[in-house]
Parts: sequence; structure tokens; C-alpha cells
Amino acid sequence: MQSQSSAAGVNALPPTNRWLQLIVAIVCMVMIANLQYGWTLFVQPMNTAYGWSVADIQIAFSLFVALETWLTPIEGWIVDWVGAKNGARWMLAFGGVLTAIGWIVNSLAGTLPMLYLAAVLSGIGAGAIYATCVGNAVKWFPDRRGLAVGLTAAGFGAGAALTVVPIRMVIAGYGYAAAFFWFGLVQGAVVFIVAWWIRGPLPGETPVTVAPRVIQTTESYSPREMLATPVFWLLYAMFVLISASGLMATAQIALIAKDFHVADTAILVGVSTLTLALLVDNFANGAARPLFGWISDQIGRENTMAIAFGLGGVSYWLLGSLGSTPWAFVVFAGLIFLTWGEIFSLFPSTCTDSFGPKFATANLSFLYTAKGLSAFLVPVANVIKTATGGWHMVFVVTAIMNFVVVALALFVLKPLRSRRLGMSAPSLAASAR
Repeated sequence: MQSQSSAAGVNALPPTNRWLQLIVAIVCMVMIANLQYGWTLFVQPMNTAYGWSVADIQIAFSLFVALETWLTPIEGWIVDWVGAKNGARWMLAFGGVLTAIGWIVNSLAGTLPMLYLAAVLSGIGAGAIYATCVGNAVKWFPDRRGLAVGLTAAGFGAGAALTVVPIRMVIAGYGYAAAFFWFGLVQGAVVFIVAWWIRGPLPGETPVTVAPRVIQTTESYSPREMLATPVFWLLYAMFVLISASGLMATAQIALIAKDFHVADTAILVGVSTLTLALLVDNFANGAARPLFGWISDQIGRENTMAIAFGLGGVSYWLLGSLGSTPWAFVVFAGLIFLTWGEIFSLFPSTCTDSFGPKFATANLSFLYTAKGLSAFLVPVANVIKTATGGWHMVFVVTAIMNFVVVALALFVLKPLRSRRLGMSAPSLAASAR
């Protein structure tokens, strides 16, 4: 399924340093981070400006996440098909242009349909960038896959921390439309420019050694072969459960702070609780990805999942039960983000370990669509909150979701992967078909 055209002239590619490739990917991820993690800053201003209900505005968020994920199998397949020389750079340039257009349309949106159109455009662009960067990382770093994917994903998780304060200042001084316009334009331009420095690895350019506790296949399986395995669908279900719990928090954190009556409380040198929480959350979300990715390189993917998601379940309970004071809100919300963001390093690493690097961009993109499915569970949090009169039950539900995934990782995924990857390569390929 590789591009026939990619073979021609591929040996003429100039040498590159794989750490440079990683840096370029991280920069691109930083540039699209606040498309998701900064969204919460715009919800209340749009509600005030147009009187749209929060539920209607959050449909745009769901559309963004859905399009950011559901089209990535096509985008990932194109990257793999075009080949090492141009696949990644063309897709990144396309994504940069589309994300800029999406946020500019956001700045002009005076109706909900126009807001939804902007979400579709920015979602497609962000997905193209995300899938390409993560796919490139798993290909270049088979020996440090968890760490490399974690650092790449950290750009997306922590990148918004760089713009929380500037966006709030622009919104306060010039309105939310100005923030949409200028941040969208600059971020899209940066992605478009650095895209031309990225490429995929050639045969022989990557190390062959792997961490001794990490089980990796020596074969590469096409998306069709992968989709025929129970390992993939188990990973998919686990991803949906963890992603949904985290998205409920990332999309609602400003509203939760407001309902807990701590959002505008000055907490540290005049900084409000919400602003400090967003800074801590974005940093924790980003730090979790390389941290747990590195840990998984040392002790194995499933063991790391059990540790991270077990702590996550406890964190949701703590915020729901004890998070109604300013410092408690900041600390417990930060713990949630610290124990959620690692899904974007653990699941891609596990997927490529299980199905090989050749079709990694496309294969990871299929798994990433689980995030799009989970986005449509975000409004369920509002339904539960309305039905129960508070956020406590929302956090009980999200905690249970995390504990379920812990059990699946240890008692289902781990033995299933061990059995499958313990088979001979021909037997595994035959069973996938």
C-alpha cells in the first residue's frame, strides 16, 4: 500500500536528524493545541454575545473533535501512500491552511451554522496535523516509541498553556472574535512554514533495538488486517472510555469552576482560580504524555495504563467530592489532566507495537477515531449534571470508567497481546486475514 511514486528518487533525500523531525512535530502540535484546550475560554463570551445556549455552542466542540479524528484514517493513509519524502510535509501544510481558515471563520460567525462550519474546517485541519506528527514519531523512534510519541503529544496537551493568558487578555481587551482571528492566522502560518522540514524515515535510518519489557511485532499489518483483530477493538473501546472522561473535563472546566463558585477568586498574586487551573491543567496534560510514555518503555504499556488510569479514577473522585475550594480545585483538576493526557502516548505506542511501523500513520488514525466517538459523550455530562443538580455524579461516572479500563488493561489486553505476539509472524498474519 505504499506509494509507487515514493520509490522514485527516495534515495536522493538529504540526511536528517530524527530529533529535528521530533522538534518540528512538537512545534506543529503546539500551534494547534488551543483549538481544543483553549475552547473553554470562548464559550461564555459567545453565550453572552449572541445568547446561544451553552449546549448549542458545545455542539461545535463535538463537531471539531469528531472531524479532528474521524477523517484521520484517510489523511494517515494519504501520508503513508505518498511516501517518506512528501507525505508528511504536504499533509502538514494542508492542515496549517485549514486550521487558520477555521478560526478566521469562527471570528466572523454570527450564526450557529457558521460556527459549526468553522468547527468542521478547523477539525479537519487539526486532525491532519495531529495524525501526521504522531505517525512520524512512531516511525522514527522504535527504540523510544513511548517517549517520542509522548513528547509529540505533549505539544498538543501543554501547548495551550502558552496562550491561556494571552487569549484571555485579547478577549478582555478586544473581544473573542479578535482572539479567534489573530491566533488562528499566526498558528496556521507557523505550521505551514515548518511543514517543509519534515519527512518520514527511509529503510535503515532507524534503530532496531527496543526496550526489553516492551512487546513488539516484527511484522507490519495493513489497516484491513489490523481491523480484523480483537486487540484493535479492545484498544478502541478502552480509548473511548478514557477519552470521554477526559473530554468531559477539558470541555467543561470553566463551567465547573463557575458552578463551584471559584472561577474568579484571586488565588495567587491576583491570578484567578480558573486562570491558574488552566495553566496547571495544560502543563500537567502535556507533562503526562512523555512521562508515562517513558515509563511504559521501561515497565510495559499495560502496566503503565493500570497505574495512570487508576490514579485518574481517584482524581475524578477527589475533584467531585473535595474540589469546591480554590486550591483544591486547582490541585485536583491538575491531577485529572496529569492522569488523562497519557492516553495520547500509551495508545499510539501500543498500537504500533502490535501492528508494526509500515502503515503506522493510517493504523494510528483508525484508533484515533475513538476520540471522535467519545466527543459525543461530552454533552452527557451536562445531562447528568442537570438531572442530579450538580457535578458530583459526573465525576463518579468518570471515575468508574477509569477503573474499568484498568481492569481491561491488566486482565484482558495484556494476556491477549502476549498470546497474539507470541505467535509466529506467518500465523499472526494469517489470523489477521
